Amino acid sequence: MSLGLKGKVALVTGGSRGIGAAIACRLAADGADVAITYATSEAQATEVVRQIEALGRRGLTIRADNLNANAMDFAVNETVTKLGRLDILVNNAGILHTAPLEKLTLEDFEKTIAINVRAPFLAVKAAASHLGEGGRIISIGSNLAARAPRPGLSLYSMSKAALVGMSKALARELGPKGITVNVVQPGSTDTEMNPADGDYAENQRARMALPGRFCSPADIAGVVSWLAGPDGDSVTGSEFTIDRGSNA
Repeated sequence: MSLGLKGKVALVTGGSRGIGAAIACRLAADGADVAITYATSEAQATEVVRQIEALGRRGLTIRADNLNANAMDFAVNETVTKLGRLDILVNNAGILHTAPLEKLTLEDFEKTIAINVRAPFLAVKAAASHLGEGGRIISIGSNLAARAPRPGLSLYSMSKAALVGMSKALARELGPKGITVNVVQPGSTDTEMNPADGDYAENQRARMALPGRFCSPADIAGVVSWLAGPDGDSVTGSEFTIDRGSNA
């Protein structure tokens, strides 16, 4: 356990389970007070905050659905009001919708963009006026932004690739304020969304340069914590792929 984030306040969207929950708890273990958003998983969100508080930090649950255009402004304001400040924004909430091109609808397109792209943009826009020198913005993308190994990924890969372009541009825009902006690109990670014993797990393992296991949520959280901490001070506009070499 490190206390490199002592005195900091973080907001993690989609922090009630999986990668988001691991990130929230790791930031708390490293000293930060942490607010998390959730859309429907209230009981899971409450449990994550219990774990944060057990580490001696303040925790806060905020019900905020990324599909709602006003949700991120609300979440940022609640964090600042209840926890006093904001130093770290982690855009983690997202959806994975896969289907052949001919079966994708306009509704599928608009929902994916709203949750995976529009919400992170609006979260950054709301957070930027609160983040000071040393502020951190970290978006959770996907290794599928750079490589689509099978059909049906056009919508998801596009949305995650958009995060990369947006983050690089924001790194230039917010750099003069001392705020860093980066993207973490997980590969196959053992979560409810993509369990390591799921139907497609063996195909995913076969693409890995490091054989044997999926990434764990803790693997992703460790990189996020490093970027959020003092050692990440000179890193901005960058992508970090954690996929056990699947894209190598």
